[in-house]
Amino acid sequence: MIALAALLVTVLILLSIPVAATLAIVGLTLSELYAFFPLTDALGDVAWSASTQFLLVAIPLFIMMGELLLRSGVTDEMYRALDQWLRRVPGGLMHTNIAACAMFSATSGSSVATTATVGTISVPNIARYGYNPRLFLGSVAAGGTLGILIPPSINMILYGVLADASVTALYLAALIPGLVLASLFALVVLLACLARPDWSGERRETPPLGVRLKGLVGLLTPIGLFLLVVGSIYAGLATPTEAASLGVLGALAATAWRGALSIRVLLEVFHGTMRTTCMVMLIVLAAYFLNFVISNIGLTDALVSLVHGLGWEPIHVLLAIIVVYFLMGCFMETISMMIATTPIVVPIVVALGYDPIWFGVLFMILIEAALITPPIGVNLFVVQSVRRGGSFRDVVVGAFPFLLMMMVMIGLLIVFPSLALMLPELVRG
Repeated sequence: MIALAALLVTVLILLSIPVAATLAIVGLTLSELYAFFPLTDALGDVAWSASTQFLLVAIPLFIMMGELLLRSGVTDEMYRALDQWLRRVPGGLMHTNIAACAMFSATSGSSVATTATVGTISVPNIARYGYNPRLFLGSVAAGGTLGILIPPSINMILYGVLADASVTALYLAALIPGLVLASLFALVVLLACLARPDWSGERRETPPLGVRLKGLVGLLTPIGLFLLVVGSIYAGLATPTEAASLGVLGALAATAWRGALSIRVLLEVFHGTMRTTCMVMLIVLAAYFLNFVISNIGLTDALVSLVHGLGWEPIHVLLAIIVVYFLMGCFMETISMMIATTPIVVPIVVALGYDPIWFGVLFMILIEAALITPPIGVNLFVVQSVRRGGSFRDVVVGAFPFLLMMMVMIGLLIVFPSLALMLPELVRG
């Protein structure tokens, strides 16, 4: 049963079958072969139950908030403001890339949107100021992955739904690791530019203090939206879905304030939101049916028993899971990988004695790593498309040191689980 499920998934993915169809076909096959009664009769109920979950309403709302911000001009102002304060640090605009990605992640919740937005603004500066292309492109590709980890994260919502974990606790748990990982990315740039000063680009004059203070106005919108959305969740004033609706209202107000709100912009926002939401929800519905099937035929229990039967220490099983996800990340799209495997892996991790909230944070970093892992790391292709020319190898090589920092962050979480669990326990206490 386990071998057949794994074989089916592998073959269908290699045949380039869409992920939603792959999950549905695997579910139907396992149901026909192993179920005691026709589970397909419950397909309508399962789909309805999944699509009416209040928490999932947050997904299109966060997507809409990101779409609005993409068209509002907020990112340009934010990038300029950060550049004025960071240009004297060795690495200059590469630190700005990482900081801008971290701030935009805290309002968009999407890694691809973050990478494309910051990349469009920053990439032309490579030739203009003489930066090392590989390291610069790597900072954009890796910085964009922070959209998965730093709240509010759409992937965190999906994990919370599939693992039956509190999204509020997940957001709390991800905050410190997200900031630490961004700092590790900045450390890579700093050490590289100290070792090779010619990689830092030309030295630019730092604006007077008054100009820099005035430029901080450009940070007010992303900071305000972060406080509105994530602050309302942390304070217990709103659920993630309610906070997402507040974020949409805030993004609408910010877009209107800048004079960027129009019928054409709204139509573009609605179209982008519907397209992304339909893709995500179709995979979610198929995953729910597959989860329903594997639960009823006892596949999850069989996997847990198999792991216990190996006689491995929990840490060894965890390391094996991490290695498998690194390998899967080379060949699978991130949302698909997460939705397809979360219901299977989380029960195993919990049975080993690990906290599902802690694992959720570690899991998000593994998903981040998949975005910059060749051959199909999505962020690598986004950066290359924004660059419009040059070798794709430059992006891959430039992202590699940041991939190593993700491995370091995973090690830190294993050795110091309090990095993720401190804030949730503090709030619960």
